[in-house]
Amino acid sequence: MPGAGKNVHRDSLLTVRQPVRRNPALMNIRALLCTASLVTTSLIAADWPAWRGPTADGIAASGQKLPVKWSESEHVIWKAEVRGRGHGSPTVVGTHVYLATADMETEDQLVLCFDRATGKKLWETAVHHGNLNTKGHRNSSQASSDVVSDGERLFVNFLNDNAIFTTALDFEGKQLWQRRVCDFQVHQGFGSSPVVYQNIVLVSADHRGGGKMSGLNKATGEIVWQQDRPPVANYATPAVVNAAGKTQAVLAGCKKVESFDPLTGKKLWSFDGSTEETVVTAVTDGARIFLGGGYPKNHTMAMEADGSGKITWENPTRTYVPTMIVKSGHLFGVGDAGRAVCWEAATGKELWNEKVDREFYGSPVMADSRIYVTSKGGVTSVFEATPQKFEMLGQNQLGEECFSTPAICDNRLFIRAAKTSPTRQEFLWCVGE
Repeated sequence: MPGAGKNVHRDSLLTVRQPVRRNPALMNIRALLCTASLVTTSLIAADWPAWRGPTADGIAASGQKLPVKWSESEHVIWKAEVRGRGHGSPTVVGTHVYLATADMETEDQLVLCFDRATGKKLWETAVHHGNLNTKGHRNSSQASSDVVSDGERLFVNFLNDNAIFTTALDFEGKQLWQRRVCDFQVHQGFGSSPVVYQNIVLVSADHRGGGKMSGLNKATGEIVWQQDRPPVANYATPAVVNAAGKTQAVLAGCKKVESFDPLTGKKLWSFDGSTEETVVTAVTDGARIFLGGGYPKNHTMAMEADGSGKITWENPTRTYVPTMIVKSGHLFGVGDAGRAVCWEAATGKELWNEKVDREFYGSPVMADSRIYVTSKGGVTSVFEATPQKFEMLGQNQLGEECFSTPAICDNRLFIRAAKTSPTRQEFLWCVGE
């Protein structure tokens, strides 16, 4: 098995091994996951199983009863210490919450599991030990991928020993398989999350040595298909979208926007138009693909999803890191510098542009008409976001540093942030009424 000789010693680090306990009340709520962005699982509506949530578009199930104002002493259901450091966002499945993290002192890259109701840590599994790649941007981490689930397994990406590895675990933390996907040359870092579609796990790994877009068998980890990518540094997670009448895996960056058949890897179309580097995941309204970028130019753009290569509209707004949200014919974004914008999806017409905060590395998430987004400084802003208006509802401090995106499910927010004084310590907060 690739990676088997990498000193993976999870058993010595497991604190508690408990079987998954499913809440019968939650199991009665079945998610209808057939929206513009697709995730194919048997997961439930009260889960947040992957990057960008249950429908992979940053939009939570409707009807969430969430506070708009909170503090460390108000509306915090629980707070749990997080070992090490990472930028991956919380993943919520059944009665558990999962995080990827890296302990630089012990040189372990791990998956952590917490009880969803209490925040108690149930287990931790060391996926890699040693061989950490410490080069890169000062704000990068050794655990920037989200843990994702298909309802049967957990999947996570790590950069280790100058290569990208994808690992599958069961819900008790036992490693099922590990696959060395490709070599990787570090420029800024690595942060792309796995994406599950039917029996395939999609993994993107763009770098200056020539990257790969790969499809792995989710049951075995075998490489089903691979496509070469240009030798350019890039950081985006692919998006599986239903657009222009077909299911497509779309990936931007490396100066291109490319579309693949997620099951076979067949390249459906490829056009110039993207920046070299981007972090955002593509979103769609079913007719257009919306993208952003920040090097060497700043831009937000809409490209037709039909393979024509037509750029519908483009503007110089810097949406380099935070992924956008498209809903009901409108595109909502929070730029890196902290301004929230609403555009008409079809035309790019700007409807409003308002200051929220500064320095965003996490992405906005939406519950009904409210957007929640956390700044680098640990402030989660909550604002009403409709085509007609922007209205700030609350700004809430937890910790002093945050690089991840909140998860919203079952009337709770799960936020990963760090206190920086007297020493840096990460926490996972559960916020609710």
